[in-house]
Amino acid sequence: MKKILAAVAALLCATAASADVLVDNVNGYTLTAEGRLSRFAAMLVGDDGKVERLYQRGDKKPDRTRFRFDGKGKTLIPGLIDAHGHVMGLGFNALQLDLSETNSLQEAQAKIAAYAAANPSPRWIVGRGWNQEKWGLGRFPTAADLDAIVPNRPIWLERIDGHAGWANSLAMKEAGVTAKTAAPAGGKIEKTGTQPNGIFVDAATGLIDRIVPSPVPLVRDRAFQKAQELMLSNGLTAAADMGTSPEDWLTMRRAGDAGRLKVRIMSYAGGVDALLAVAGTGPTPWLYDGRLRMGGVKLYSDGALGSRGAWLKQPYKDSPKERGLTFLSDAEIRNLMSRAAMDGFQVAVHAIGDAANAQLLGAIEELADSYKGDRRWRIEHAQIIDPADLPRLARFGTIASMQPVHEASDWRMAEARLGMERLGGSYAWKTMLANGVPLAFGSDFPVESPNPFHGLAVAVSRQDAQAQPPGGWMPEQRLSLEQALRAFTQGAAYAGFAEDRIGSLEKGKFADFVLIDRDIFADASPEQIRETKVVETWIAGNRAWPQ
Repeated sequence: MKKILAAVAALLCATAASADVLVDNVNGYTLTAEGRLSRFAAMLVGDDGKVERLYQRGDKKPDRTRFRFDGKGKTLIPGLIDAHGHVMGLGFNALQLDLSETNSLQEAQAKIAAYAAANPSPRWIVGRGWNQEKWGLGRFPTAADLDAIVPNRPIWLERIDGHAGWANSLAMKEAGVTAKTAAPAGGKIEKTGTQPNGIFVDAATGLIDRIVPSPVPLVRDRAFQKAQELMLSNGLTAAADMGTSPEDWLTMRRAGDAGRLKVRIMSYAGGVDALLAVAGTGPTPWLYDGRLRMGGVKLYSDGALGSRGAWLKQPYKDSPKERGLTFLSDAEIRNLMSRAAMDGFQVAVHAIGDAANAQLLGAIEELADSYKGDRRWRIEHAQIIDPADLPRLARFGTIASMQPVHEASDWRMAEARLGMERLGGSYAWKTMLANGVPLAFGSDFPVESPNPFHGLAVAVSRQDAQAQPPGGWMPEQRLSLEQALRAFTQGAAYAGFAEDRIGSLEKGKFADFVLIDRDIFADASPEQIRETKVVETWIAGNRAWPQ
């Protein structure tokens, strides 16, 4: 009997000593449960893809593992999480005409003409990325600017922020847009005299969108795979997809069914109708081994600064007759938020202008009495906030889901649109943390690059890629690198109700991590952080990129 018990004990010991993957010889960093930076030299990953243990140098490691990976001293950090992106938009942007790197109208026209010549089909020319502010144009581009280069094919191009579209005359003709066409609520048709001039802002973009041919499933699948490749190559292991359509959801499900879903996606449906069409009566479970879940809805309160659609309390300084666009009345936004909340869905609302943020905070304050518990209301962007309203964010644990790179792209425009005297509560990351506001960082890709190291660099410097302005814009709002990393990991996971599974390399969480080419915590400059290259990206203890 003693011999039998000894044999069983030996078997159990051997089983305990045998694990799945040992990630060894790394310069590892993670965050503790309290959000503090912690270092390690090796990590044991179980056969469930979750962290079993972290080791310091000199610690005894398991005798046997299925696989030992030698990190060769490279720096390892938790997988980065983008708290606000558009996954399918990222993929389509890579497949379509991209004007984001153009620096003038003439350069954009040349690129459009070259694209049209190289792509005789499909008939519609569709793309995005134009930015009249970056071009220094002093006005919106017009249909005439497109007609001069491609008059015989319909063209529809989204602005860089997705809040305006640029059409040529043929596209407007096929959409039936005339001088008599009325702009829908929450939208604006720009005109020259009485005639539409090709620019459609916010809700008015639907006048053209509705006739643009939809991508077929094969093209959608290609776009999704491209999006995954771009995310993984930039060190993103997860993202909140803001505005998932039913077609987007089916595309992600096809990838999951075929075993091609690599990244983790926290899905927020694009409106209540899309939410109910997909998820029905409550958040979906985590699907595909924790890679996909629809847990909430994305709503819009206003537009964006670039197209003067952001809703402001006072008129725009550079356009005194405008205050932006109000998408929803107080009653409408409360009704939509309530409809989602009653079935346990999380609510995320786009709000950029100070009036839009004030409206949303008021809605949260009213609804919080009816919908108690851990709701985690989210404000997406939270860019221009009246300083008097900043303390209201923490009152009900409202999450500020923000994008550091927007500050770097927008600071000149923000000054022109509002004047410095009205920007005291703008892009106010440090103040929000000081007030106890949960902070989640992302990029809003493809509006900005999906590269999170760009966001980390901006967060610690308040400067753009050209190190402007000197000393940083409103430098008192700079964060430490530890704080910025937390917002791109634990904060983003918390914002998506996923902090129990991702966001740090702690026992019981998925072993999602990134190997990078430098130690960004060893006194790296903002420029060095920005230039960080991803060497490998792993998800659940398996290498996902490169393959």
